[in-house]
Formats: sequence, C-alpha cells, structure tokens
Amino acid sequence: MTRNPFRPTRRAALAMPFVLGMAAQARAAITITDVLGRQVSLPKPAERVVLAFYLEEFTAIGGAIGWDRVVGFRKHQWAVNRAKTYERFVQAIPRLDTLPDVGLGENEVLVPERVLELRPDLVVVPPWAIQGSGAVTAAIEAAGIPIIVADYNAQTVDKHVASTLAIGQAIGAKGRARELADLYRDRIADIGRRAQAHRGLKPKVYIEIGWLGPNEFGSTYKNTMWGRMLDSIGADNIANEAVAQAAGFVPIAPEKVLAARPEHIFITGSSWANRPHAVRLGYDVDLDTARQTLRPYLSRPGWSELPAVKAGNVCTVEHSLIRSLTDWISLQYIAKQLYPEQFADIDPVNSLKEFHERYLPVGFTGTWMAKL
Repeated sequence: MTRNPFRPTRRAALAMPFVLGMAAQARAAITITDVLGRQVSLPKPAERVVLAFYLEEFTAIGGAIGWDRVVGFRKHQWAVNRAKTYERFVQAIPRLDTLPDVGLGENEVLVPERVLELRPDLVVVPPWAIQGSGAVTAAIEAAGIPIIVADYNAQTVDKHVASTLAIGQAIGAKGRARELADLYRDRIADIGRRAQAHRGLKPKVYIEIGWLGPNEFGSTYKNTMWGRMLDSIGADNIANEAVAQAAGFVPIAPEKVLAARPEHIFITGSSWANRPHAVRLGYDVDLDTARQTLRPYLSRPGWSELPAVKAGNVCTVEHSLIRSLTDWISLQYIAKQLYPEQFADIDPVNSLKEFHERYLPVGFTGTWMAKL
C-alpha cells in the first residue's frame, strides 16, 4: 500500500507534541510593562530572580513557592531591621536563610557585583535604584540582565496595581497577581467611598514613626507614604502646613505639633531591632506591651493639653503596613478612628488575619494596631 504523503510517520507523530511545545514556548515570550512604563522582555517566566526590595509583596504574589525562583535578595531591612518578622518567614520558607545578600547593610544599596555573580535572569528594584545619575543598576543593565521597577512607596493605586501585575507576570503568577491587584483596588475604593460620607469633617491628624522613643521626635510624612494615605481619606495632615518641603519624611519641630493641636495622633510601631525605646508591634507582641510602649509618648511636654490626648485618640499601627499590599488595612484602621460611624462594620484586624490566611505562608498572631 502506498503511504499517504500527507500523513506523518510514527516517529514524526511522536515528536510532534515536543515540537509544538517548543513552538508554543517561543510564542510565549513575555513583554512586561513595569511601573515606570518601561517595556521589558523575557523569553519565559524568570527562574533566577534577584530582589532588591518589596520582599513581603513578592511573597504575597508568588507564594512560598515563588522563592524557589529567587537566587539573592537585599536582606538587611528584613533580617536585621525586622528580625522577629524575618524569623517567622524563615520558618515557613527555610530557603530564605541560605540565599545570598545582594545589599550593602543599612544604606539599602544594591551591590551590582554581587548581583552579577548570581547570574540572574531578572532583577526587581524600587524606582530609586534606577533613577538619577548614580543609578546602581547601570552595571546590571550593561550586562544585559532585564530589570523591572516596582513602586509601592508612591502610595498610589495605579502604581500598586502596576507593580503587582508586573511581578506576577514576570514569575508566572499572573492569576494570583490579578487577584491581589483587584483586591487592593476594590478595598481602597471602598475606603474612599466611606470616607467621603463624613459630611465635610476634616479631622487634624499627626502621624510619626515611633522607633526613637518619646524623647526624640521621629519623622512625619507629607505627600508620601502615610501622608499620602491621610490625604486620600480627607484628613487634615498637620505635616502639610508644618513641613516646608513639597514631599518627604522629616521630623516636625515639637512646638509646631503643639500649635497645630491635632485631634488624632498615630505613632507607628514595629519589631525594629536595636530600637529599645520604640513602640512595639508585630507577630510576637501582645496588646499590653503595645500599649505600654506607646503610653510614654503622652508625657511629652505640652501633649497632655492636645485635643487628641484629651479625647483618648492616640493610636499605634504597624509601620510595615505601609508601601505594601496590606496598606489598605492600615488605612481602614486609621479611617475607622477618624470616621467611626462610616466604618462601624469594618474590622481591620480581621482583614489582616484573612490576608495572612489567603496570601502569606505565616500564621497571623500578635498585635498590629492598638488604641490607648
């Protein structure tokens, strides 16, 4: 019988799925638009990633298994500055403790030589690593290694969403990234709608990073991070008048806080290392400890006469719940203090618990927000 010339041989037929798979892989090249609008191409999801920042955000997007793709990261901010939190994540992801450090200590600088030694196929950086004349990424780019920029610090919905989708696409976690981006967008919109219903109320708010203790004023925030969040819910952030520069985080002079007479005060806390006078919050902190470390701030000169102190409106909130995929939860908490009627049915602590259960590999414990 004459063989049909259009019918493949058995060997060709067996090879066909492999050939088609290779062709599909070739077609599956990824083009990512990062938060700066840069087009970055990858032949496939990255398998050797270096992370310069946003480590917990990467974990939420990629899950614990996402760290199987990581070959190095900047450890200091997590492993040293927030050691208690890092210990929790190492228990869930032991590989963290074996990965090389690509940073330069407290200065939070990426070391290009360490990055290049790891032969990554992708590097994820915050915007300040690639912008400006002294960009630390120049040597990495010169070596032909793709870089994507994420930016949760700007504290805008668009940049949070763009950062999340870019990371998810880059590591093959598009579905999870889309779910997180949609959750973030929806929750921020809900907070905004509720805050707008406060009928013109514009409470005066002072917020300070609480890692120095009451005897020294820590930075406050204007048009960035906590400051941007206060603006988004219609609060009167006293830093907008008291701080000279257009944006940033710097201390306010004590007399300016007294003159502004804030109606609400938030001192952020965390599990910072080597900060003996800090407000304590986090996985290993109970409510009594959180309040005991916050209470000394009330003894600052003149604070007993402030409206916030007289009314009992002095709170603490975990500082890591900023520039992150969980900052909508800290915004819920702040908004609930300012507009209790509009947020009566909202439970920020339960929001954080549910986020842990769905997106993080560590269990939810401890104290993350508290009121005196």
